[in-house]
Amino acid sequence: MAVKVMIPTPLRAYTDKLEAIELEGNTVAELLTSLTERYEPLKKHLFNDEGKLRNFVNIYVNEEDIRYLSREETPVTDSDVVSIVPSIAGGAGVATGTASTRVTFSHDEIQRYSRHLIMPEVGMEGQAKLKQAKVLLIGAGGLGAPLGLYLTAAGVGRIGLVDFDVVDSSNLQRQVTYSSGDVGRPKLEVAKERLAGINPHIQIDTHEVRLSSENALEIFQEYDIVADGTDNFPTRYLVNDACVLLDKPNVYGSIFRFEGQTSVFYAKEGPCYRCLYPEPPPPGLVPSCAEGGVLGVLPGIVGTLQALEVVKLILGVGNSLIGRLLLFDALKMNFRELNLRKDPDCMLCGEHATIKELIDYEQFCGIHREEPAAASAGGRVPTISVEELKSIKDKKEDVFILDVRETQEWNIAHLDDAKLIPLGELPQAVNQLSSADEIVVLCRSGARSAKAVQFLMGMGFRKVRNLEGGILAWAERIDPSLPRY
Repeated sequence: MAVKVMIPTPLRAYTDKLEAIELEGNTVAELLTSLTERYEPLKKHLFNDEGKLRNFVNIYVNEEDIRYLSREETPVTDSDVVSIVPSIAGGAGVATGTASTRVTFSHDEIQRYSRHLIMPEVGMEGQAKLKQAKVLLIGAGGLGAPLGLYLTAAGVGRIGLVDFDVVDSSNLQRQVTYSSGDVGRPKLEVAKERLAGINPHIQIDTHEVRLSSENALEIFQEYDIVADGTDNFPTRYLVNDACVLLDKPNVYGSIFRFEGQTSVFYAKEGPCYRCLYPEPPPPGLVPSCAEGGVLGVLPGIVGTLQALEVVKLILGVGNSLIGRLLLFDALKMNFRELNLRKDPDCMLCGEHATIKELIDYEQFCGIHREEPAAASAGGRVPTISVEELKSIKDKKEDVFILDVRETQEWNIAHLDDAKLIPLGELPQAVNQLSSADEIVVLCRSGARSAKAVQFLMGMGFRKVRNLEGGILAWAERIDPSLPRY
């Protein structure tokens, strides 16, 4: 009996890039055993050292989470679809309810919102709810852009923006709030100008800070709804935990390459993010958009879905995504929906919750602030600067330069004397390298190459170093003719 198992994008590097695999088995456990026997490197990403399914990996049979069926012993038939859903990071009317004070509209506002006002689901009362609503957007990037634009246009009365970055040219492919002339300016400065130009009748608050455990509760408490547009796990868990502690709905979105996820986590009426993913994946398992890429249109779709969920929550209409995870595949142009359940044992919102305050989320996610390149068993990853590598090359000293980026990145910019072996292919290609050589490993910015150095050191290589800052540093400080991406 063959059962289709859906492989998410972050794990396809270990399954020969296959997105669906037909496997034999009568239970989920048998399918996973067959899968990891066929693709052995995948095993450590699905199971811990004790052989148990990792907490940041969820398995669904059709639309049901196996944790609420028979777990790994859940039976399957050839008509079932089994989905592996790792972290990437019903209900309505939860935000404002009935307008608490009389809200008036100017003639300009009446004309501006006229297409809302003639809808029976909105009308004057609904538009008043929008005008009284307070929504906080975490991040002013790819997801924050459509969120901000559409909530502003809809007439949400107070919008808060949290970000501390500046506009970079690489943002312009998807962050539609910004233009070429904004490069180098603070994102919040530009965003406030743009949103005020769309709708002068709303209040825009800017919080130009790095969101942390020290400031999150103070910032969040002023708003009704939080929309999460972040791209990293520490902030995602921080946003979730702060929302649960303050009884705020968290409108969630995440994107990667051609795929997106959307849901509403609201512990008062359904599960929180920790119910779905009790713990984060190890650092580096899920690439960022900077490493893995993202189709520029995708955050527009997912961010707009988030904006729609925010508006529905404010108006108290329709069925929200509370208790549901919406998966979008842009290549297939299809949506799938998975049912989410509240975990009674959730450490944050369960019956016997033990998390009562915000924690150190970088430590929780295994990120060490002081050393971006992770430590190996023999100490920290040895490094070399771009200036040192240039000196070696100028002296024509023997050095083997290993580039562990993907082929499409190599085609953008590369060193002519480097050899390309993508990180995911390195275990199978290690025999192409000699431990007698002086090896310098590079990637885009130094993160993936640090993992490659760790791996090679574990294989017995001793003369191997990580190029600090990767090819971006080389382009900035050595060869400005190389494009940066």
